[in-house]
Amino acid sequence: MDFQHRAGGKTGSGGVASASESNRDRRERLRQLALETIDINKDPYFMKNHLGSYECKLCLTLHNNEGSYLAHTQGKKHQTNLARRAAKEAKESPAQPAPAKLKVEVKKFVKIGRPGYKVTKQRDPEIGQQSLLFQIDYPEIAEGIGPRHRFMSAYEQRIEPPDRRWQYLLFAAEPYETIAFKVPSREIDKAETRFWTHWNKETKQFFLQFHFKMEKAISQSGNLLPPGMKHPPPLMSGPRQPGDNMPPPPGGMSVPPLPPGASGPPPMPHQMPMPPMPMRPPPPEGLTLS
Repeated sequence: MDFQHRAGGKTGSGGVASASESNRDRRERLRQLALETIDINKDPYFMKNHLGSYECKLCLTLHNNEGSYLAHTQGKKHQTNLARRAAKEAKESPAQPAPAKLKVEVKKFVKIGRPGYKVTKQRDPEIGQQSLLFQIDYPEIAEGIGPRHRFMSAYEQRIEPPDRRWQYLLFAAEPYETIAFKVPSREIDKAETRFWTHWNKETKQFFLQFHFKMEKAISQSGNLLPPGMKHPPPLMSGPRQPGDNMPPPPGGMSVPPLPPGASGPPPMPHQMPMPPMPMRPPPPEGLTLS
């Protein structure tokens, strides 16, 4: 059959495309356009069912492949439903004025290096409580900025493997770099006289001292000792004097009363003399005691 003289035909061409071919070409062009403008993985209406085909949850249509779905998103039905859904949501939830956002100016400084520091280990001579004293020098600190500090857990940093036995104390002040000290992960005493900071504006030095809480001391008998006492008080020696505030003897022992006419206190039970032991007769001749 000769197609070159048909209406709409062109000499040398393959003839006029059929309706199915035109539709297939149109769907392909729409798919290519959709691929450039739509990310199918972020489409809230795209769904893949258990049969392996694709559905549009907005239009309730079924598609055999992704190309068919993408071509559907560019069609009139899908676009009309999108406009209808947007108008419904705008009507149900009236637009509210957005709150004004506070604009915070970010101060930018050029880091000039690490500050000088000095760490001193201390111990209370009376109760033996341990403490650390930090002295940080900031001679070139920025105007109007004070040093800051905070404790950081070992699980917050990414420099060393986390170890729960240690924690970090950070010091920061612009334009210096932030420095950190690795200290034992023990409970800090937050009493007013045990934790203090001081910023000397004249010498540009920052001081921080904190004490570790003392562990509860336990005596050899298993009783808790008062705070600050690691060893029980020594036992009193010598005869008991009237008015001495001594605890009663252990084991339910009682002190015998003072006999009439005696001038001194009775001896303690553990100080009473032992009765004389009877002497053994000498062994017969020729025998020895083993």
